[in-house]
Amino acid sequence: MADEPVPTQPAPPPRRGLSGGRIALIVVGSLAALVALALLVAGGALLWLDQTQRDEDGFFTSSTERFETDAYALTSDGFDIAADASGEDVPDWLLDEGRLATVRVRAAAADGGEVFVGIGPEDEVRSYLDGVAYDEVVDVDLDPFEAEYRRSGGSGQPEPPGEQGFWAAEASGAGTQVVEWPIEGGRWAIVVMDPAVEEGVAVDLDLGADVSFVLWVAIGLLVAGALLLAAGALMIALGFRSRGGEDEGFPEAVPPAPLPAETAEAAEPYPVSVEGSRDAELNRWLPLVKWILVIPHVIVLALLWLAFFVLTVVAGFAILFTERYPRAIFDFNVGVLRWTWRVLFYAYGALGTDRYPPFALGPADYPATLDVPYPERLSRGLVLVKWWLLAIPHYIVVGVIAGGGPWWWGWDESGWGWWGGGLIGVLALVAGGGLVLFGRYPAGVFPLLLGLNRWVFRVAAYAGLMRDEYPPFRLGR
Repeated sequence: MADEPVPTQPAPPPRRGLSGGRIALIVVGSLAALVALALLVAGGALLWLDQTQRDEDGFFTSSTERFETDAYALTSDGFDIAADASGEDVPDWLLDEGRLATVRVRAAAADGGEVFVGIGPEDEVRSYLDGVAYDEVVDVDLDPFEAEYRRSGGSGQPEPPGEQGFWAAEASGAGTQVVEWPIEGGRWAIVVMDPAVEEGVAVDLDLGADVSFVLWVAIGLLVAGALLLAAGALMIALGFRSRGGEDEGFPEAVPPAPLPAETAEAAEPYPVSVEGSRDAELNRWLPLVKWILVIPHVIVLALLWLAFFVLTVVAGFAILFTERYPRAIFDFNVGVLRWTWRVLFYAYGALGTDRYPPFALGPADYPATLDVPYPERLSRGLVLVKWWLLAIPHYIVVGVIAGGGPWWWGWDESGWGWWGGGLIGVLALVAGGGLVLFGRYPAGVFPLLLGLNRWVFRVAAYAGLMRDEYPPFRLGR
C-alpha cells in the first residue's frame, strides 16, 4: 500500500508591515504631541506667573535697586513702543487706553530728600538735557546687581524738570514717588532727577508692569496645546490601528528577496554592521528610569568620545603618511562606537532590551552589535575632505535623525526650555509611551529605529576616517 501524503498545515499569512501613510501618521502625530506638550507647559507657566507673581496692585515688579550718578540726571535707554521685536508696527487698538500694559516706576531718594521721576518722548528728553551732564543706564545685571552707565557730557545746568510740558507722566516730592503710565506708541525714556536741579542723584528704584494679556495668552496656549495633543493622539492611534484585530507591525526579520544580478553589487551591505535584536518581553516601567541607570555609562562615554576625537586626528595624520589606520587606534574607536550603540539600544536610542549594557569596548554577548572591518589601505586624499566636506549631506540628514538626544525639559545657560532629539528621540518616546501606557512595544517602530541608528553610526564611522566607502542614503544594511 502506497504511503498516503501527510497533510500539512497551511502557511500562515505573511504579516503586513505598516504602510508609508501610517508611518507618516505616527511620526507627524508624535511631533504634534511633543509640540502640544511644549504649548501646555508654556501655558501653565504663564498661568502660574499671572496668578502668583503679581503684587497686590496687579503689577509684575522688579527688585528695588540703587541707581546713582554725580551728574544732573539719570535716564533710561530709549525704548520703542511703536514696533514689536520684528520691527512691525503694534496695532493702534492695542495701545489705546493702556490695553497692552501699564508701566509703573517707583523711586525714593537714598538720602530721604526729594526726587523727580518722569516719562517722556526720547527726542524731547534728549533735547531737554542737551549740553547737560547726565548718565544713561545702558545695561543692568541682576545677579549680582550691577548697572552700566554711559555719560553724556556738558557744562550747562538744566531747567527744573517740573516746569517742562512734554512729560507723559511725572511725579515729584519727598518719599517714594510713583509714576503709572498706560503705554503709548513712540520712543520713550525714563528720567530721574533732583527737582531742585542739584548735581548728584541716588535713588532706590523698581519697575513694574501690569500686562493685561498674560492670562489670555496662557489660556490660548493651554487650549491650543490640548487640541493639538488630541489631534496628535488621534493620528498615533490611527497609525497603530490594526485591521481585523491583527497586529500589522513589521516582522522582526524578513528574509531579503533575491536581487537581480545587475543590482546585487549596488545593494551590498555597507561595511559598518549595526544590528539589534529586540527582547520579546520588556519591562513596561523601566523606560521611566533608564535615564538614571545609564548615568555611569554617560560619564565614561564622555571621556571615551573625547579620546575618540583626539585619536581620530592622530589617525588622520598616520593615514596621510602611511595610508594605514593605526590598528590599536582603530580597534579603540570601533569599541567606542560599539559601547555607544549598546547604551543607546538599552536606553533612548531604541529601548530594545532590559539587559544592562556591559562596560566593554570589545565584542560581548549582547543583543546590540556593531562591527567595522579593518581597512588595509585608506586614501590619503579623502582624509583631507571626507569628514568636513563630503559628509555634509549626511550631517544634514543626521541632524534631523539624531538631533541632540531625546526630548526633555531642563535648564541651560539661557534658562529653562525644551530640547529636541530628532526623529530617533521622537520614535523612542513613542516606543516608551507604548510600553508604559499599554505594556507593549508599538509595532513597526523598532525597525525604523534600527535603520535610523544604522544611518547615524555609518556616518560616524565615515567621519571618523574608518572607511573610504561613501555611506548609502538608506535605512537598510
